[in-house]
Amino acid sequence: MADKITIALDAMGGDHAPAMVVEGVKLSRERFPHVHYLLFGDQAVLEPMLAEHPELQSHCEIRHTDEEISAEMKPSQALRQGKRSSMRLALDAVHNGEAGAVVSAGNTGALMALSKFVLQMMSSIDRPAIVAYFPNQQGETVMLDLGANVECDANNLIQFAVMGAIFARAVMGISNPRVGLLNIGSEELKGKETVKAASAVLSQGDLPFEYHGFVEGDGIHRGDVDVVVTDGFSGNVALKTMEGTAKLFSHFIRQTFQSSLMSRLGYLFASHAFGKMKLRLDPRRYNGAVLVGLRGISVKSHGGADALGFSTAIAVAIDMVANGFLDRIREEMGKLDPAQIESLMAGVE
Repeated sequence: MADKITIALDAMGGDHAPAMVVEGVKLSRERFPHVHYLLFGDQAVLEPMLAEHPELQSHCEIRHTDEEISAEMKPSQALRQGKRSSMRLALDAVHNGEAGAVVSAGNTGALMALSKFVLQMMSSIDRPAIVAYFPNQQGETVMLDLGANVECDANNLIQFAVMGAIFARAVMGISNPRVGLLNIGSEELKGKETVKAASAVLSQGDLPFEYHGFVEGDGIHRGDVDVVVTDGFSGNVALKTMEGTAKLFSHFIRQTFQSSLMSRLGYLFASHAFGKMKLRLDPRRYNGAVLVGLRGISVKSHGGADALGFSTAIAVAIDMVANGFLDRIREEMGKLDPAQIESLMAGVE
C-alpha cells in the first residue's frame, strides 16, 4: 500500500448518515490503520461523534458544510445548486489532489452527474460505467455497466471489458480475469449486432485478459467468467433481478422454518450452516460500486448501508488507490489500436 492514502467521505450522504459514516471509518481503521479521511459535513454534528472515538482523532479531518444533496434532488439540480454540498466538496478534494478517492452513500444520480462534471472523463474513454461485484459459486463476479449507460455501441463494450478486467485484478486480486459478454445465448450467431461486433474485436485483440465469449444470465452466478460486460440497461435489470431473487430466497427460508415445530427444531440443528450461508450472501460484504472511466475514483455505497457496508465501500476505494487503478486503465487503454478496432468492426458489419 502507498505510504499515505487519503479518502474523501461524503459524511452527510445516505439513509443512516452521518453516524454510519463515522462508525464505518472506525471499522476501516482496524483494517487500514495508515489511511487518512476527510469528512465533509456539518461540523457541529460530526465533532461529537468523533469525540466518542479518540482513536480516530489523528486520522480524520472535518471539512465543514451545512449543505447536502437530498435523495430527491435531480442530477441537474445537484449540478446547479450543490456547489457547497458535502458530496460536491468531497469530489472537489479528489479533483484538487487532496484525496485519492471519494466515497458517498448519497443520491446515485447526483453522484454520477457531479463525478462526471468534476472529475471529467479520461481521454481514452468514451463513457463511464458503473462496476460492482457479487458472489458466485466459485468466488466473486465483477459486472459492468450497471446503469450509467442505457445504450452502448461495440466500442463502449470493449472499453468496459478492459476496465472491468483491471478492476478484477486491482480489487479482487485475479491475475488473468476471464471476461465475457452478456448475451441471450452462447452461440456466435445470437444477440444484437453491437454485442457480436464487440465479441469479434475481443476475440482477435491482444488484450490483458482471457476473453471467454458470450455468457448467459445463469452463468453469472455459476462463475463461468470473472467479469461480465453489458450495457447499463441490461446490467441494471440483471442486478435488480438478482437482488430480488436473493430477498425472495431469504423470505422462503424464513417461511419454511417457521411453518411447524419440527421445522423450528430443524433450524436449530442447521443454524450454524445457515449462519455461514448468510455471511457468504451478506450484501454488506459486496457494497461499493465504482464509476470507472473518470480521471478520479468515485465509489458509490448503497444508500441504506450500515457501518459494515460503508467500510466495505471504503475498502474498495482504498484498494483502487493503492493498486494504481487509474494509471493501469490509462496504460491498458493506450494499448488498444482504434484503427484496428474500427477495421474489425467494419468487417463484422
